[in-house]
Amino acid sequence: MSDSESRLLMLIDDEPAQSRLITALAARDGWRTLVAKDSETAIAMLGTRQGMQCSAIILDQWVPGDDACSLIEELKARRPAMPILMLTTSASPLLAVEAMRAGATDYLIKPVSPDRLMQALRSSTRIEAPKDELQPLTEKLNASLDFDAMIGNAPDFRAALAKAAKTARGHGPVLIEGERGTGKEMLLRAMHAASPRSKSVIRLINARSVPANSIESVLFGHEQNAFPGAFDRQVGALQHCDGGTLILDEIDRLSEDLQAKLAETLSTGIVRPVGAKHGFRVDVRILSASNLPLADLNDAGHFHPDLLKEISQTKITLPPLRKRPGDIPALTRHFLARIGEQPGLRHMSISESALSLLQAFDWPGNVRQLQAVLFRAAVFCDRETLTVESFPQLVEVVGDFADEAASPLQEGVGIMLYTADGNLRPLEEIEADVIRLAIGHYRGRMTEVARRLGIGRSTLYRKLGDLGMGDAA
Repeated sequence: MSDSESRLLMLIDDEPAQSRLITALAARDGWRTLVAKDSETAIAMLGTRQGMQCSAIILDQWVPGDDACSLIEELKARRPAMPILMLTTSASPLLAVEAMRAGATDYLIKPVSPDRLMQALRSSTRIEAPKDELQPLTEKLNASLDFDAMIGNAPDFRAALAKAAKTARGHGPVLIEGERGTGKEMLLRAMHAASPRSKSVIRLINARSVPANSIESVLFGHEQNAFPGAFDRQVGALQHCDGGTLILDEIDRLSEDLQAKLAETLSTGIVRPVGAKHGFRVDVRILSASNLPLADLNDAGHFHPDLLKEISQTKITLPPLRKRPGDIPALTRHFLARIGEQPGLRHMSISESALSLLQAFDWPGNVRQLQAVLFRAAVFCDRETLTVESFPQLVEVVGDFADEAASPLQEGVGIMLYTADGNLRPLEEIEADVIRLAIGHYRGRMTEVARRLGIGRSTLYRKLGDLGMGDAA
């Protein structure tokens, strides 16, 4: 089937409203939708002439007639190459693990945004994965809201964190720039958590995810009957966050008119809802993020200079992961520790050659993509250690890495040297991390650990006791 022809999507869902929504969204990208209300109907349809033309399946977890994972296995048995996307209201990592092991390609959490749905369909139906991007898996792990979760020792990265930690204590606007997946939203949330407004209301709005004809009402609110369809008065995010923090992600996607209106609001402190005859004075801290350098957009005439001035009193740039490959081992171990805490998964180590492979990839999706790749590898690994074979797509892109031929890593061994404010960590904490790393690297062989650390076994066990790590042995 050529790209110009419409593709056929099977939707297994018994909710008419949701079926209409997904059908409409898929149609925007050239998909026709075949709806089955239960598992028996879906299996029967799969054998029909239309069913044989299906290119993908979206399955609602709550579809009646069968357990979702069992249905995925049944569908996969009949059509092994068919991409299957699970749609659910649950954010449980256990359900994600079970669905993927049953054969699901991806896992969508309701309400799913149009962009997320289209991205999942496009990724899952590519004949061949592009060489510059691995198929991403949506993050299933809740992000921590503190600076300690921002892992890395690269100088540019540590400087950005130190600046953010210092700025967090103020009340002024902050702009964070960086490529998609570098951790901008996570850093902004950490700043709010460390700010004087941490106990006040916070709201995050991604300008990309809100329809263009709704974003003004979402930000500023509207009065009843301000426009066709405005049946009730709506309080906008700026007014709702009075006294708190509003995070505006992908702010560069706002229209020029909306940029000008927002600039005026931030300058005067007065919010005027759509259709209102008067405004409301508010005290809102604006934390913004952009995937693109706003100064460049401003120079090209695509971003309002007044808004840039209002939101960038402090500007922080997060470097892409390819600029800090030495941080990949520490990030990898951090993510594997978090993944191992999830239901249905276990703690895993990773071989040095696999770490070398991860460092050799340029990660166009940055830290978010690294986490997604590790999550997928952990789901399907049946051993205690991730190896090069756990990352077949990376091997295809980067080349083969043999365990025996892998050279030792010279940097980024996974030890955090600095605190969030840029100062060195206490020596006791660094020593504890070195011992943990050695125990994991030598798989608990304490004689070898002691020998490699240059200390006696009795000294090693004493240090374990002093550091509260007696159970590490």
